[in-house]
Amino acid sequence: MLRPDDIQLIGNEVAIRWSDGFETYVSAPRLREASPSAESKGEPDIFGRIHGGEGRRDFADVTVVGWHPVGNYAIRFRFSDGHATGLYTYELLRSLGAQD
Repeated sequence: MLRPDDIQLIGNEVAIRWSDGFETYVSAPRLREASPSAESKGEPDIFGRIHGGEGRRDFADVTVVGWHPVGNYAIRFRFSDGHATGLYTYELLRSLGAQD
């Protein structure tokens, strides 16, 4: 399983060196926009309708102010707008880095 060996903040990007030696870079606004939390995305009911969520917002000025690992599968980032509830799985982080 791929895992981050090193995570650093470089300017307004999060740089991740993976266990296979590959490096990804994801901007803080992109990370914030992609938050997988129910607070951001909403939650589906039993019929698949989404309830809650922030809706589309502009995160251009948002920065990463900290992070910590969650188990052996995810990273929780803290953002300058106060958001800190999304668990970014390693797979999600790797895919976000491939998109930027």
